[in-house]
Formats: sequence, structure tokens, C-alpha cells
Amino acid sequence: MDNKNDKNNKNKNNKNILIILLFGMAVLAAFSFFSRNLFAGRAGSITYNEFLEIIKTKEVEEVVFNEMYNRISAEVKEEGREVIYSTAIVDKDAALDIIKDRNIKYSGTVVSSSSWISIALYAIFAGVMLYWMFSMRSGGGLLGGLGKSNAKVYVQKETGVSFADVAGQDEAMESLVEIVEFLHNPGRYAEIGAKLPKGALLVGPPGTGKTLLAKAVAGEAKVPFFSLAGSDFVEMFVGMGASRVRSLFKEAQQMAPCIVFIDEIDAIGKSRDSRYGGNDEREQTLNALLAEMDGFDSSKGVFILAATNRPEVLDPALQRPGRLDRRIIVDKPDVKGRVAVLKVHGKNVNMGEDVDFQEIALATSGAVGSDLANMINEAAILAVKKNRNYVTQADLLESVEVVIAGKEKKDRVMNEKEKRTVAYHEVGHALAAALQKGSEPVQKITIVPRTMGSLGYVMQTPEEERYLMTQAELETELVTLLAGRASEALFFESVSTGAANDIEKATQLARSMVTRFGMSKELGLMGLETVTDEYLTARTVMNCSDQTAARVDQVVKEMLDQAYGKAKALLSENREAMEKIAAFLIEKETITGKEFMKILQEIKGEEDPSCHPEL
Repeated sequence: MDNKNDKNNKNKNNKNILIILLFGMAVLAAFSFFSRNLFAGRAGSITYNEFLEIIKTKEVEEVVFNEMYNRISAEVKEEGREVIYSTAIVDKDAALDIIKDRNIKYSGTVVSSSSWISIALYAIFAGVMLYWMFSMRSGGGLLGGLGKSNAKVYVQKETGVSFADVAGQDEAMESLVEIVEFLHNPGRYAEIGAKLPKGALLVGPPGTGKTLLAKAVAGEAKVPFFSLAGSDFVEMFVGMGASRVRSLFKEAQQMAPCIVFIDEIDAIGKSRDSRYGGNDEREQTLNALLAEMDGFDSSKGVFILAATNRPEVLDPALQRPGRLDRRIIVDKPDVKGRVAVLKVHGKNVNMGEDVDFQEIALATSGAVGSDLANMINEAAILAVKKNRNYVTQADLLESVEVVIAGKEKKDRVMNEKEKRTVAYHEVGHALAAALQKGSEPVQKITIVPRTMGSLGYVMQTPEEERYLMTQAELETELVTLLAGRASEALFFESVSTGAANDIEKATQLARSMVTRFGMSKELGLMGLETVTDEYLTARTVMNCSDQTAARVDQVVKEMLDQAYGKAKALLSENREAMEKIAAFLIEKETITGKEFMKILQEIKGEEDPSCHPEL
């Protein structure tokens, strides 16, 4: 530790010396410039003949010869003020003859003060160059460390993370266990000629645990772990990123076996396709990285782990065998994985006896590890607010809503008309879901505004994890989404803006059914849309002619109109249930799925198979 501190202090002192030298050079250069102007004369230059005529005819106080700059100047009195005339020395003897004849005072300097400044300037410049050369030879990089690697190094188990701290990514961990075994016992693999893969690329959405997995590999392998981000290689000066890459691999080989982890590698690993313009610094850095990955000996045990959520933009050369050999998908966990993640994050939190992680996992479909960790923390905060030292199931369910929809806005008071509109809108969603087969059961209905913009919402919880949806189920979902607007149209004189998000979701779902899932008779089994940025925005791009795109719009509109008509018909047949449930919701503001189904079953009869009897 002392050696490390001494090294840091030495680097800091070297940087301070460099800054002082550069500042001194700037001051001396400025002083030299101004002093040179002073010695060069303060009046406009004239010809030598004119200068000789001036000292021959005018009242001259003094003549100064400046041998350093080959200048001669004369101080002349004109109309009560002093003027200095200056010119280059052409014939010194001719000027001396006139000066001696008129008995004019004269002087000269062979080496002026400005010359000493210039000499000092050159000396300092030479010192800086020597310092730079010494830094480059000692591995410090250009200008004392700009090109040096600044990776964080965690020696052996200083990462504090093992595979026990990672949950919900069993497949990804299986792929990394082999790397750990190789780093533990490389001789066993070398006996039969097996080589350690040079690298692996962790790919997945944000928050799924890619960085955590990399640290777990280092913790399990008990080897040095170099951690840095792709942006750490990006510098203002061209060539600095490449210098840092070389410095990093040099240091890694000295500490082998070890793991080098580059997070967000797309910052330097973007494709070098010139069609979209290039970036010299990034491309040089990428070229240096590719060359180093080819050049080092993998038998020494240097393994590269990289992570990104934009694999489609990476250069193909970076992903070929022999560089990042393996692509490991770190995807969103399934329901079993979410239960495991909740247990990992909840092991240090006091949990009540009624806590059921299975129910929470079912209610959080699509959540990643960071979301689930946030939910556990929010539940603990809620428990403290309620003066309890343990977390209950109600706290966890409330934390799910906080993460998904935001906190309740208790200060926002809606007028009676808005409250009634929101109540009928949300009951329309819930009733459409309850009256259709294949829809998810209603867990909760609320008209309490939330901080993320919703004035109310219906929470539906699936009974099991689903990976496929049939066309009938998607059509049911369309009807449920548009039932809120249908409810407003049936019970009020005019519709409101509250259905904006529902219409957006329904339109996107219907468009996907037509362009990606082949669920349209008119357009058939045509793939008309592709998904880009799969792990980030999941933005879609149309791959068809303008005429086909116009036809897609028409088919989507017809599907939405059909779903809207079905929703209106469904709610018209159940006006009594709508009005009773809406009145109960206006009074209570929040009702559970069981309360909702109890009212509905009282009206329709408990044996009615169109409802969800399990609730």
C-alpha cells in the first residue's frame, strides 16, 4: 500500500512540475514578445537613407545600436515630444560618421535582456522535451499520463462479489464457470491443448447485471480484475486512446492471470463503416484494441470481458472468433429468476411472515434485477414510514406500484366531473378484462393520481409466466385497451384526453400484429417491420414500399375500429355493473380485484362462466 501511495505521489509531483514548466514557458514567451517589440522600436520603420537624413538634420537625443536584432534607433525631439525612429543597420560606419560629426550620444547592446529571455525559453523547451521523452519511455504516456491506462484494479477478492450474489442468470453463469475453472487451473486444460478463450461479450438490456456478473467472475477466480468503461479510452487528442489501450494490455500481461472488463464497449467499438462518417480517434483506438487482442498470448491467462446493450453497432472484427469468442446473453429474468433475485436482495432485509415472492414475481413481468432491487428498497422505506421494523406483502405490492407508476399524488385534488370520468374509464378497462376469456385477472383498480402522469390505472396480474400469445389473446388485449375510451363515449357527452396512452399502446400492438406477427389476412405472412436497438428503445423500422405502408395503416385502423366496436358493445350490455362498480370506486378511490369481482358476480350471478371465478 505504501509503494502504491509513493507512486501516486510521484506521479502527482511530476504533473505539478510539468504544469510549472509550461506556465513558465508561457510567461517567458509573452515577456519576450513584448520586450522584443520595445527593442524593435516604437515608431514605424523607415529606410536607411531616411534615417541618415533624420540624424543629420533633426535634433537627436540618442542613437542606440541593437546588434541582436540588427536594428538602429534614434530618439528625436519634434514639436515638444519625443519620437523614436528605427530601421535595419545597413551601413554602420556611415551612421557613426554623422553621429561623431554632430557629437550625438550613442550606445549599443550586443546581447540584450530579450536575448537572455530567448535562451531561457529554449532551455525550458528542451527540458520539457526531455521530460516528455522520459515519460514515454517509462510508460507514463504523452504529457505525463494522458496516454496511460486509468483502469481500476481490484486484486483477488477485493471485488467482494461472487456467483452467490448473482441470481436469475443461470445460463449466463454456466458460460462463465468454465472461464473461472480455466483461471483456477490452466495447466489442466493446457495438457490436452485447450486454450482459454480470449474474451466474452455480455449482451443484454440495462440493469440485468452484466457488470455484476463480471465482478462475480473475478471474485470467484480470485485474480486481479481491471475495470474501466469504453469512454475512458476517448480523449480529445488523437492517439491518446490507442496509447491507453497499449498501456492497459501491457499492465494486464504483467499481472496475468487476470480479467480485463470493458463496460459499454460500444463507445470505442462502433463499426468503422465509412458511409456514416468516421471518427479518427475512435477508429485508431479500436484498431489498437483489435491488434492487442490478436497480439497477446492467451495461455498467460488474460481474459477480456466486455459488456454492451447495443451489439448491433459493434464492428464485426471485434466479435469474430479469436477476439470476443463468446456472446453471452444476459436477458430479463423469468418468473423463477425474479423470485431468486428478490431473495438475494431481500436476504439482508427483515421480511414478515406473509411475504410471498412468487406473487411479487408474477406482478413484475419484464422487470430486471435493478428494478427488483429498487422495489425491495422502496418496500423497506415504506415499512419504516409506517413505524415497523419488518416488511410486509402490502409494502412490497405498494413498492411495485411506486416503481411502475410513481408515488401517489395526494396533493392533487380532481373535481367531481374529472373523478367520475376517470372512474368510468378505469372500470371500463377492468370490466372488459373480466368479461373476456384469456385476459389477465384484475388485481387492483385505483383513481388516485400518480407522479408518473397517470390519473388512475388497473393492475392486472398474470396467473403464470407467458412466453407466447395467440391471436385471440392479442385481440382481447386490444378490446381491453380501448374499453376506457368506449366507456367515456357511452356514459358522457364527450370523450376526454385520458385515453392517449391506451390508444398509443393499442396502435402499436395492432401494427405489430400486422407487420411482424403475420396476423392480417389482407397482407399475409410478410415481415414488414424490423426491430432496432433491441435491448434499449426497441424502435421499429418499416421495410416496405410507401403503398404497402399506406395499406398497413388502413388495416391497423380497421382492426382498432373493430376492437373499439366490440368494447362498446360489451360495456353496453353491462351498464348496470358499470354504474355500480364506478360508484363504489368513486367512494373508495381504490378497490381490490376481489372487491371488484364480488360486485360483478352479485350482478351477473356467481355461476356465470364469463367471469373469473377463481377470484
